Amino acid sequence: MQKEDFYQRIRKRVQEWAVREGKESRVLKYVLLAPDFFHLMCKLMLDSRVPGKEKAKLGGAIAYFISPVDVLPEGLVGPVGYIDDVALAAYVLNSVLTSVSSEVLKEHWAGEGDLLPQIQEILRVADKLVGSGLWERIKKVLK
Repeated sequence: MQKEDFYQRIRKRVQEWAVREGKESRVLKYVLLAPDFFHLMCKLMLDSRVPGKEKAKLGGAIAYFISPVDVLPEGLVGPVGYIDDVALAAYVLNSVLTSVSSEVLKEHWAGEGDLLPQIQEILRVADKLVGSGLWERIKKVLK
């Protein structure tokens, strides 16, 4: 039996949660992005076209995903706790877009739909999803 990696565990937990929550959850579409954003950030870390400064930010966001110390800990609140991780990932991916062609990100995107509008939407609603005070604390993680 093959051991699941972190990406596979996130995907499985989020999918199981999505089935339980159904379409009633207002955060469902954002939580579903957690495994895909994590996967994308890992792929970008290995891409030589991504500058070191951006890789440092990606590494910080990946560490935040994995860390049990979190603004909204998944261990306590379940997969809805990935909201802050998704918001931080969108923030970092948007930063990467200032240094790297969007084609590089799209090349590694394994999720559904168009990546760029999803990043922009998350950034637009992050204050509402996470709370403005928490959102500012999350962004400071990478500054």
